[in-house]
Amino acid sequence: MSGRDRPVRTPEPDAAAAPDTSVAERPDPDLEPIVAASAVRGILASVRGRRAPIVLIDGPSGAGKSTLADAVLERWPGPAPSLVRLDDAYRGWNGLARAGSDLARTLVPPLRRGGVGRWIRWDWVADAPGALERRRPGRALIIEGCGAFAAGALAPDAVHVWVAAPDALRKRRALQRDGGRYDPFWAIWEQQWRRYVHRTAPERRATVRVRRTDDGRLEPASAQSAPSAVARA
Repeated sequence: MSGRDRPVRTPEPDAAAAPDTSVAERPDPDLEPIVAASAVRGILASVRGRRAPIVLIDGPSGAGKSTLADAVLERWPGPAPSLVRLDDAYRGWNGLARAGSDLARTLVPPLRRGGVGRWIRWDWVADAPGALERRRPGRALIIEGCGAFAAGALAPDAVHVWVAAPDALRKRRALQRDGGRYDPFWAIWEQQWRRYVHRTAPERRATVRVRRTDDGRLEPASAQSAPSAVARA
């Protein structure tokens, strides 16, 4: 879970707060990875020549999915894709599995049929369902977040991007990035992530692999060198 684009939340004493992402308290830029141009090129090469392609960017919390999605969006040739961050669709801190299944039903299939895709934004401040979001067909779509492969389960021709990172590194960066607000929920999220990995083996569906190095850089990873999330979970 990235926390990059969730709104600021000022919780009540017993509320389960989402990480604060106000501009004033953004983490040190040095904590963010540098995205290798070759990593972005690999993804763009996979969508070349496709009409309204779907790109799914999945991987564990703290691996660099949001940063990679931003880099792909910035360098996308032609009209910019629609970007859906699963952080905005999780129904609270226990919502990993449901977000994927919801989008797999209401967002991706309608778009592939030429209709309007829909999903419900989660209001982290109210801890309740928020606005109904719509996506019109005919435009490329990027879905990023833990469980993105599940969200695109009915799009087997989608580009499946797997972002991996050493466990200790991703935990340290994820917790530092959110200034301590993620700390109480790390274990909760990791348990859901591990269940998702063991249930669906998402890494096996990857068509493009990116790894986060010890210095935080996001680089292409071969199938042989990419760490196994199934084994590590």
